Amino acid sequence: MKIVVIGGSGLIGSRTVTLLRQTGHEVFAASPSTGVNMLTGEGLSEALAGAEVVVDVANSPSFEPQAVLTFFETSGRNLLAAERAAGVRHHVALSIVGTDRMPDNGYFQAKVAQEKLVEGSGIPFSIVRATQFMEFLGAIADTSVVDGTVRLPEGLFQPIAADDVAAIIAETATGAPRGKHFDIAGPDRAPFNRIIARYLEAIGDGRRVVSDPQARYFGGTVVETSLVPLGEARLGRISLDDWLHGHRPT
Repeated sequence: MKIVVIGGSGLIGSRTVTLLRQTGHEVFAASPSTGVNMLTGEGLSEALAGAEVVVDVANSPSFEPQAVLTFFETSGRNLLAAERAAGVRHHVALSIVGTDRMPDNGYFQAKVAQEKLVEGSGIPFSIVRATQFMEFLGAIADTSVVDGTVRLPEGLFQPIAADDVAAIIAETATGAPRGKHFDIAGPDRAPFNRIIARYLEAIGDGRRVVSDPQARYFGGTVVETSLVPLGEARLGRISLDDWLHGHRPT
């Protein structure tokens, strides 16, 4: 079947496109480079012609709260309208574990707005909520440095490898719509500071890592379970140690 992957050239999108093509599906990787502009709607109707499934893994180019909200609301409305016109039968969206538990995190609230649009669209859907990707551990450490020390919020962390995210997204896209959201996470759960400390040790970075109750996560207040699944979750196959030793970017 024809599957359109919105954000098909990104970290998750490119992996998802590859997996779907390997299983024999016709896949169009939609992005500005292939003539699709989510904010203006340009190229959407052409890209979605004949599509049965749409996978939306697009991300905002800006993390400023108002900009990211505008991106997900505008792109979501444009995409869902084009899907209704094209007769798409399954919409798969990638979201974040805990979006509805961090009201002071602007990015999370923008994802909540995106989820509401999907749920109210009338199109059969599945929403995959993922924990943070292992590929972003370095960026998290770098943006959490205060006076040479990495300061992280208290609470638990359970990152997942991008390869596992893509595999679950691809599997979801080829299955029946779930009509709800479900959580996915990595197999390892530990305090936030320990996860980042393990990453830095693995790459030979000697910066000190501490848990700081005043530290925030991209502007949001974190409690013990803000960033991990509260109930049942689908776990990835790649452990943190496996990723650090075999999947770590060079």
